[in-house]
Amino acid sequence: MKLYDTQRSGNAWKVRLMAGFLGVPLTRQTLSIDRGDLRGDPFRRIAPLGLVPVLEVGPGDYMYESMAILFRLAQGTPWWPSAVDDQTRVLTWLSFEQSRHMHPIVKLRLHFGLKTLKAATEADVAHWTAEAHEALGILERQLASRPGQWVCTTAHPSIADIALYPYTRMSPMGRIDLSAYPAIEEWLARFERLPGYQWLFPDIPGSNLNTAELPAPSRPPTGHSAKE
Repeated sequence: MKLYDTQRSGNAWKVRLMAGFLGVPLTRQTLSIDRGDLRGDPFRRIAPLGLVPVLEVGPGDYMYESMAILFRLAQGTPWWPSAVDDQTRVLTWLSFEQSRHMHPIVKLRLHFGLKTLKAATEADVAHWTAEAHEALGILERQLASRPGQWVCTTAHPSIADIALYPYTRMSPMGRIDLSAYPAIEEWLARFERLPGYQWLFPDIPGSNLNTAELPAPSRPPTGHSAKE
């Protein structure tokens, strides 16, 4: 399988985490946001949504959106539970991550960590901060009510844990102090001890809060095969 991603993408990190935990080898085509690779025609030809991650599961066969890719990879594994009620709970937390959790944390990370939201006002930042703390408070209460368990499963984590992990982990880049959330900190530590765990920059331990792209000769995809 081939993954089209960028170095700092939290959504692409989800896919790499899933592959690492499953022992699924991935070939990476790492593009550059800073160089504008995602805006180029070669990438857009394979990625109609214009976003990473894109997973090529076979010649010319592409999957889009991190939540859908996690679902695809988790089939037949403990990361996607077999019981319908448990599947429903996983879908609930996947929806929460996309609709309420990810966006304010992303905005704060872009503003404070990556310095790309230069037009953000104090009111914007205050709004995103309040929304981020509300979402983290919901996650904290869920985890605190299930000591030693996972977000919505018991003995084994699910793709809901993978979906919620990256932007929770990177929230300090948006000036969110996670020490106020002890259950989240314990969950993050347990998650990072799972066999197959990958750092944001896989070859650099402790790199989860890195802000800069590393120099790399990667190029936008060319030819018929590519999708985000």
